Amino acid sequence: MTAHVPPGWPSGVHPPGTEDFERTAQAWLLDVVPADYRLHGVLRRYPLALAAMAAHHAKACVAGAREGYRHARTEVGSALPPHALEALLTAYRSEGRRLVATAQAVDLVARALRGEVFTPQLQGAAQPGDQRPLPERPATEQPVTQQPAEQKAPGRPGKAPKAPAQTQRPARNGGASVRKAKRDEHAAAS
Repeated sequence: MTAHVPPGWPSGVHPPGTEDFERTAQAWLLDVVPADYRLHGVLRRYPLALAAMAAHHAKACVAGAREGYRHARTEVGSALPPHALEALLTAYRSEGRRLVATAQAVDLVARALRGEVFTPQLQGAAQPGDQRPLPERPATEQPVTQQPAEQKAPGRPGKAPKAPAQTQRPARNGGASVRKAKRDEHAAAS
């Protein structure tokens, strides 16, 4: 049986549980961090320690890119022509997406190094208490609770009508009340 890797798994890293997983994970993680990290023997001997440092480094890079994007106009906006400023912001957006994907991939590799086993999820499978199937969530592969779209009440700008309590928040009992209501409806119909 082939090991499952979740969406966002880095190319070049073998699946967890295979013979070369740790070696390829370590090589990929060393490429994620600055080259000077290779000088530290502990990071070469313990891939999980390397993964922890890589996770912090990747998160810091994401934070730095976001900070740079937020301040680009005030820091260099007056010194650059408008087209160059727009190109800089485009570069920040592009690099930001790449850095976020890298941080998520580092998280996946770290989880696999800790022994977490990834199992395929059925896309569109209904979760208990959900009213409709949810798409698979990349990187963590856990369901996301969807909130209903806001609707405007007629005659009251900016106000949304009160929705039934069941659609405002997920059931705390894993959907048992929904199952009980359906069971009661079925019993009443027969």
